[in-house]
Amino acid sequence: MSSPAVHLSHESPWGPLEVADAHVHFFSHHFWATLASQKPGLSIDQMAAQLGVEAPPEEPEKLAAVWVHELDRNHVSRAALIASIPGDESSVSAAVRAHPNRFFAYAMASPKAWNAEHFESIDAVCLFPAMHRYSLHDAEVQPMFEWAESHHRLVFVHCGVLSVGIRGKLGLSSPFDMRFSNPLDLHAVALRHPKVNFVVPHFGAGYFREALMLVDLCPNVYLDTSSSNRWTRYQESALDLRHVFRRALDVAGPQRLLFGTDSSMSGWNAKIFEEQATAFYEIGLSEADARAIFGENLLRIIAR
Repeated sequence: MSSPAVHLSHESPWGPLEVADAHVHFFSHHFWATLASQKPGLSIDQMAAQLGVEAPPEEPEKLAAVWVHELDRNHVSRAALIASIPGDESSVSAAVRAHPNRFFAYAMASPKAWNAEHFESIDAVCLFPAMHRYSLHDAEVQPMFEWAESHHRLVFVHCGVLSVGIRGKLGLSSPFDMRFSNPLDLHAVALRHPKVNFVVPHFGAGYFREALMLVDLCPNVYLDTSSSNRWTRYQESALDLRHVFRRALDVAGPQRLLFGTDSSMSGWNAKIFEEQATAFYEIGLSEADARAIFGENLLRIIAR
């Protein structure tokens, strides 16, 4: 028997609003151990001290309980948890098994080590082409799209500027390749797989124009609003959130925007919610569209 849904209301300019966060990083013990292994002599406890946070518990179920407390404390109903390193899909799967009414399981994967059997309980496969240095058109990537289509799963594709804050703080290199970062690389793929819903976070993270072109041409592509959106610094003319939201609404419409925070080890980032809710409200977003963007759209496109 499935667990009953949890309905919490977060205060917003429109009044109480049920929130589902489409972008939360689940930094599991396995994630931390993998980073520690990349810097000889660095232990997980030393990492935690250097970052000024507590090390995560070894059991992903216990970390999931920490996140449940965070969601409860902030009156957030659900969140998509992203396993943020390839091979860590079991961590978010365990979190969802422990709290199926609170979480969705997203997992990073590299096509160079793709194993569909490990993703049976995963709601979205997360692709980071610049991080793992491949093109979305490489033959080795196609089985991942075929899996998503046959299993009715989402495909999350990170485009644009990519920086992993925790790596920088630990002095770890990030040998990414932005040649593989353009959202337009997804165009032919999305057209070839019209039954698959694709999610591009951060409005394309610097490729805003290209992301808008993509969603205009492909009705199965969604944008998530997550992070501080510092990529706006790279635009030729100054952009603020209000300008970004207006243009995204004009092209994608309110039904293809997904609210996200990009929260991670510091807990749920309520400041991102406040900034985005204020910006949407000030440009005249209706309450019905706010309910769609801040929760209903995510719940609608996840087939579980």
